[in-house]
Amino acid sequence: METLAQDLRTMIRTPLTEAHVAAMRKVGQVETLGAGEVLYRSGDVQERFIYVLAGELAATDPVTGERYGEATLGPGQFFGEISLLWGGALMLGAVAVQDAELLCVDREVMLDLMRRLPEMSDIVITVFAARRRRLLESGRASLTLIGAESDRAIRAIASFAGRNRIPFRSLTLDEAEAEALANSCEIAPNAPAVIFGKDTPIPDPSPRKIAARLGLDLSFDTDEWHDVLIVGGGPAGIAAAVYAGSEGLSGLVLEDLAIGGQAGTSSRIENYMGFPTGISGADLCWRGEVQAMKFGTRFAVPRRAAALEKVEGGFRVTLEDGARTCARAIVVATGVQYRRLPLDRLAHFESAGVYYAATDVEARYCRDSEVAVIGGGNSAGQAAMFLARTARHVHVLVRGESLAASMSHYLSSRLEAHPRITIHYRTEMTALHGEDQLEAITIRDRTSAQDWRLGTSSVFVMVGAAPNTGWLSGLAALDGKGFVLTGPEVGTNSAYETSHPGIFAVGDVRAGSVKRVASAVGEGSVVISRVWDFLNG
Repeated sequence: METLAQDLRTMIRTPLTEAHVAAMRKVGQVETLGAGEVLYRSGDVQERFIYVLAGELAATDPVTGERYGEATLGPGQFFGEISLLWGGALMLGAVAVQDAELLCVDREVMLDLMRRLPEMSDIVITVFAARRRRLLESGRASLTLIGAESDRAIRAIASFAGRNRIPFRSLTLDEAEAEALANSCEIAPNAPAVIFGKDTPIPDPSPRKIAARLGLDLSFDTDEWHDVLIVGGGPAGIAAAVYAGSEGLSGLVLEDLAIGGQAGTSSRIENYMGFPTGISGADLCWRGEVQAMKFGTRFAVPRRAAALEKVEGGFRVTLEDGARTCARAIVVATGVQYRRLPLDRLAHFESAGVYYAATDVEARYCRDSEVAVIGGGNSAGQAAMFLARTARHVHVLVRGESLAASMSHYLSSRLEAHPRITIHYRTEMTALHGEDQLEAITIRDRTSAQDWRLGTSSVFVMVGAAPNTGWLSGLAALDGKGFVLTGPEVGTNSAYETSHPGIFAVGDVRAGSVKRVASAVGEGSVVISRVWDFLNG
């Protein structure tokens, strides 16, 4: 607890200058709060930026309602979280420890002020990001998941929350605290559940409902128009979002699962320039997302595009739930997804032993056990190295005779040298076994034509690359594999313009692109200049 308190004290030191405070005074209002009065409760939307002029505030724990740690906010410090950038829900509440005088600035006004004063923006965002990071590490959160070890729906929510950097805590069904929570919320004991705060169960929970509760699932007005709609929140889409916002374009990013895409599941990227000791895909993409939001670009998760049509003045995208939104230009950054293997009962075991990402969440389910990773690319290699930290042994199944053509040399060398990793060449998974939960798989050695059985409850499938382009509705030309054609192949001068004016494609979804994070970031950065030319042509 003392370490937590020290970290919180470090995070809330706020070197806002007198000039910053003077700027806020011009657009804000001074209000008072009596000792013991509640400023915000966990789950509230922070509609105002709160700067403490006098007195003292304390953050409150979302579960107990008591003070969070030992730290407080005094004069010269401010209350708030990173969700201020998009109008999302607060993870922590706030209460006045003693009579307080507060300088309050409406959210939209504050965001505009931050855009005009970059030094102020840097300070505020650094503190907000640190607070979110500490919440993720502390194990104290407003979202509690019960029964992820036995329920695939709860596991799906855990994966969604983990990949979107939503703080949550996970309790097993047999924990005393889980039983106490069930009693206080008047829900069935020993049953999987999702609870917000200390007494608000979420019925029939799903990632979409969690996103809506936290303000990530934006609603749209059919008549609302954006300068550019970026479909896909991987590295290419995030880079495009950063540059769109910095160029003053109104931008919206739609992502159907998690910001970061496949790259967000990489536990360690070591060949990205500027990070000599490596960086996780989730951290890299999170930084980009915050950077884009600082410039005013909005993100909507999980929202999946279902259809695209040309309308007067631009394009209209219809989402899976029937919602519609319009934009003058479209950037296709939907990337690729791992192919589903043609095996009986594969879908049955998804989120119950078969996974397509290897993050901290999935790693919890295979600690001290045998694990299989299927695939020979960099993502599979990074997953194997990450899982080997906690698994008893990791078996990497590769259809080919080597990894030379599909995996970076530095990574394949590490796999070959790791004592808890075995690479099986010319090998494939042919069957899955178990009832509700995966228990074992059958593996075929294609060299000897022999089958063998591996007892495992965790298989990570990372093979193939199927582009997500069905929603384009035939407006942009595709190659034979479904990737978007651009540039000279469709008679355009821009390397990223498709066969239809106003529709651009970047990253892995673009035919002929280099399937690397750095390449995707570069394409997303450059494409906005082409979008700008189109909008102003």
